[in-house]
Amino acid sequence: MNKRQERQKKIISFLENRDTQVAVSDILSFLGAKIERKTLQRDLNYLQEQGFISKTGSGRGVKYSITDANKIFLPIDAEEYFKTPYMRRDIKENFNFEIFEILENDIFTTEEQERIKKLQTEFIKNFSKYDSQTLINKELERIMIEFSWKSSAIEGNTYSLLGTEALLKENVAGKGKTQKETQMILNHKDAFNEAIQNKEKFKKLNYSDIEYFHFVLTKKLDITKNIRNGGVGITGTKYKPLDNSFQIKEALEKMIVLINKKALFFEKAFLGLILISYIQAFEDGNKRTARTFSNAILLAHNSVPLSYRIVEVEEYKKASLLFYEINNISYFKQIFIEQFEDAVKNYFN
Repeated sequence: MNKRQERQKKIISFLENRDTQVAVSDILSFLGAKIERKTLQRDLNYLQEQGFISKTGSGRGVKYSITDANKIFLPIDAEEYFKTPYMRRDIKENFNFEIFEILENDIFTTEEQERIKKLQTEFIKNFSKYDSQTLINKELERIMIEFSWKSSAIEGNTYSLLGTEALLKENVAGKGKTQKETQMILNHKDAFNEAIQNKEKFKKLNYSDIEYFHFVLTKKLDITKNIRNGGVGITGTKYKPLDNSFQIKEALEKMIVLINKKALFFEKAFLGLILISYIQAFEDGNKRTARTFSNAILLAHNSVPLSYRIVEVEEYKKASLLFYEINNISYFKQIFIEQFEDAVKNYFN
């Protein structure tokens, strides 16, 4: 983190801890004499452009604040946040239906969008060099194997990457692995292939697409296929998802409307990833469904799917909990963009 970023983080922290709007002179006093007014003004203009803070008034009457809607986008220190035991954390314990309205705002900052678009251009350029369908299929198979392995690992599956490859390419089950672990890997393969073979279908999304991916990912695993109609607990958090099927279906339908309204396909994919996990529509298999659904969106828009091969499982779970508990997406965005960059640099390259 450079000096400018550190300074902006301090400004955000200062505004977060104030119940009222704050004048520029108050921020200057907080930062000390080392910063010039014009430098501070550039920082404030940038933070406003990125949607982190809001401004009211004009001239010397200008004041700044952080609205509840903007707090979802603010950078957060995940390590510091999780130092507090989960039973003592001050969180949103119930599902927040206002989240759909908040997420109508741009999800990615101008800088993040530029980074994503540059990576997508790089991927298209690399992919255009592949004139053999056989080579394309081999590369997609590599992504499928690594995705099946890591997505399953996030769910506690103990298959190694090489063990996953042997199972999916040679149908050799891992020694000492349970039938449930083996089936979970096989189901990932089937769901990933469905996303490839029917990719045009996922340009405009439907409620039934979520149910279908869940069905494929959970077959032969003794998991109920239908929407939950009861409570479900999540390890390590006080957050309680919706507990009746009518509200769950309403939330999923609102999610689909929101995603279909978005112009940037990367926003569509990200929203599918975080919201399916947040809604927890099924008794199990929600995060698997979210990752596969998100990849189906990327494939539908001629982009590279994410394998999550380099993500740390614990960090992925922390990002999820931050969204569940305080609806903050900054850490999940960071992970998502990093995984996209890895996919562009590692596959079809």
